[in-house]
Amino acid sequence: MYTRNQLEQILFLDIETASVAPDFASLPDNFQQLWERKADLLKERTEEPHTPEHLYRSRAAIYAEFGKVVCISCGFIRYQDDQPHFKLKSFSGPDENELLTAFAILLDHFTQRPERTLCAHNGKEFDFPYLGRRYLINGLPLPKILGEMQSKKPWEVRLIDTMQLWKFGDYKSFTSLDLLCAVFGVPSPKEDIDGSKVGEVFWVEQNYDRIARYCERDVVATAQVLLRMSGQPLMAQADIVTAD
Repeated sequence: MYTRNQLEQILFLDIETASVAPDFASLPDNFQQLWERKADLLKERTEEPHTPEHLYRSRAAIYAEFGKVVCISCGFIRYQDDQPHFKLKSFSGPDENELLTAFAILLDHFTQRPERTLCAHNGKEFDFPYLGRRYLINGLPLPKILGEMQSKKPWEVRLIDTMQLWKFGDYKSFTSLDLLCAVFGVPSPKEDIDGSKVGEVFWVEQNYDRIARYCERDVVATAQVLLRMSGQPLMAQADIVTAD
């Protein structure tokens, strides 16, 4: 699927998100009204309790208008002695503007060369558009590679989605990263928390490092899955390092 040289041109990433406010009552009045409208639509699609308060706690983080980015983890592969090595970097904390700004510097530097691409699992439906929206909401310049989603033809955009690759053109189903890890014999990234717990860890525990470690495991898992899809050996744990 991808050659070693192509794999070395990919920046793997994952984001974690939380609601923009700790609870529904903390939202400004106009946003409470707007969320109530959203909740009316969500009631038809879920068996959860239907109050705006409950739906805000469980669902707001997945919508860029009502959520925010609290962690971005990324990493790239380099081959040494025929074995893949991986270097990780995370941007996390309570200041979304600050972490988006720091990530944009790395992103624009990495993707200066036209052969460089981004890869995320379900990235085309979630990570990439969410990031683009939050850059605009924060009044920040849109990183060039994310802006390509608006200006280039779909086949010209430098974005890879492992879930889309796995579909082979099938539009009927969603395949989780955890399931792909299982079928490819990759260690599961779900060792501590899952996405549904990120908001609580962010707002209640304020444990940003815990969120970053979880996010990093998803990035590593995505890279490992693409290695397996490409017929390459998996990375050893000792060959995965985190930058300061």
